[in-house]
Amino acid sequence: MSATAQAASSDLTPVLQARRDWLAWLEQERRASPRTLKAYATDLDAFLGFLQDHVGGLGSLDQLAGLRAADVRAYLARRRRGPDGLCDRSIARALASIRSFFGWLDRRRGLAVAQVALVRGPRIRTGLPRPVSADAALGLIEVAGRADEPWIGARDSAILLLLYGCGLRISEALSLTGADGAGPAVLRITGKGGKTRLVPVLPVVREALRRYAQAVPFTIGAGEPLFRGAKGGPLGQRPIQLLIQRARGALGLPASATPHALRHAFATHLLAGGGDLRAIQELLGHASLSTTQRYTAVDPAAMLAQFQKAHPRA
Repeated sequence: MSATAQAASSDLTPVLQARRDWLAWLEQERRASPRTLKAYATDLDAFLGFLQDHVGGLGSLDQLAGLRAADVRAYLARRRRGPDGLCDRSIARALASIRSFFGWLDRRRGLAVAQVALVRGPRIRTGLPRPVSADAALGLIEVAGRADEPWIGARDSAILLLLYGCGLRISEALSLTGADGAGPAVLRITGKGGKTRLVPVLPVVREALRRYAQAVPFTIGAGEPLFRGAKGGPLGQRPIQLLIQRARGALGLPASATPHALRHAFATHLLAGGGDLRAIQELLGHASLSTTQRYTAVDPAAMLAQFQKAHPRA
C-alpha cells in the first residue's frame, strides 16, 4: 500500500474502514457484480446515515454491538414511509445488505450482533417465468437477421440463437471472445457469482457463430470481445434490447418478449420435451434447484406427461 493510500485509510473511522473492507470482500471473494456492489453500498450507507442520528454518531464499531432489532425495524419503516417509498422487494434487498455487512463483521471482526438476525423482511412473491413460444422465438431470430448490414444481421441472429439455443443470459452471450467465433461444440460460461459451467452448442448455433465471425468487418483477437457494435467497439446490451423491442412490435408479441424470455423459453421447452430438471439447472447455471423448479409451474402438463411416462404405476 502506498503512503498516500495508508494516509487515506488512517483518516477513516473504524466503521467506514469496515464498510470499505466489506465491499472489497464482496468484490474480490464473493465476486459480486458492479451493480450488486453499488446497490449494497447504497443500502448500507443509508442505514449508517440513519444510525448517525438514531444512536448519536458512529465513531467506533463497539457502538454497533448494542444494535437492537427494533433499530433495524425503525430504519426499514422509515425507508418505506420516506419520499422514496421503497417497495417490498427493495426493503428485502436493504435488509439483505445489512445482514451481509453484520455477518461479515461477525466473521472478520469478531463483532456479533445477534439482534440483526431477528429482523424478518417482507415475503416476496416470486413471479413465474414468462417464456415466448417456439414459433415466437424463431420469429424473433428471423427478424433479427434482416438488418440492412448483413454482418449485423448475422451478429444479431447469432446472439438470439445463443439465448434460445444455449439458455445464456444476454451478458453471458456478450462475454464470448474471438476464440468462440470458431463455433466450438461446448462453451465455457462464467455466470453469476463467478460460477463456471459448460454449455453444449447446437449445430445451428455453431454455424451462426461461424457465419458472424466470417462476416464481421473488424479484426478480433482470440481474447477480445466477439460481438462488436457498428463502429467496432464491444457490443453492449442496449442494442439487443432495442432489437427485441422492434422485432416483437413487427411480430405483434407482448412486452414480456424480452431477451431473457428467450432464456426462459430454452428451459421451458427443454422441460416440455422431457429434459431432466437437474440437467436444466446445470445448463442455466442456477445455484439452487428451487430456482429451476419455477419452470415446472409454467408448463404443468409437460410434468404430468413425464410422470405418466416414467412412473411404473401410471
